[in-house]
Amino acid sequence: MSLLGNIIWLVFGGLVAAFFYFLGGIGLCLTIVGIPFGLQSFKLAKAVLAPFGKEVVQEKSASGCLAVVFNLLWIVLFGWEIAVAHLVSAVLLAITLIGIPFAKQHVKLIPVSLLPFGHKLVSRD
Repeated sequence: MSLLGNIIWLVFGGLVAAFFYFLGGIGLCLTIVGIPFGLQSFKLAKAVLAPFGKEVVQEKSASGCLAVVFNLLWIVLFGWEIAVAHLVSAVLLAITLIGIPFAKQHVKLIPVSLLPFGHKLVSRD
């Protein structure tokens, strides 16, 4: 079932979102200071490609000093806009009955897009 959900997700916006995350990652990696943020953008691009059948986990490094500082910078510069976009998409999709599974995926992506340093999506076993 997750394969079908991921295919529909890709056709109706997941591929475009992953492309823009990837493009943002390339732009951020052009500067030395932006490389850690660019790598997180690449991680988000990978997460957005196939969110069905995955769950958000918090890594051990999430509470480290560097991760906290980078997450604060991410929230101020990029994260809140991305999280709001996922939230608005979830609300719009939840209006229709058929969009509810896709709304759940957007809600699942909010913590990863808001605090990417220390969070990731992993496959459920």
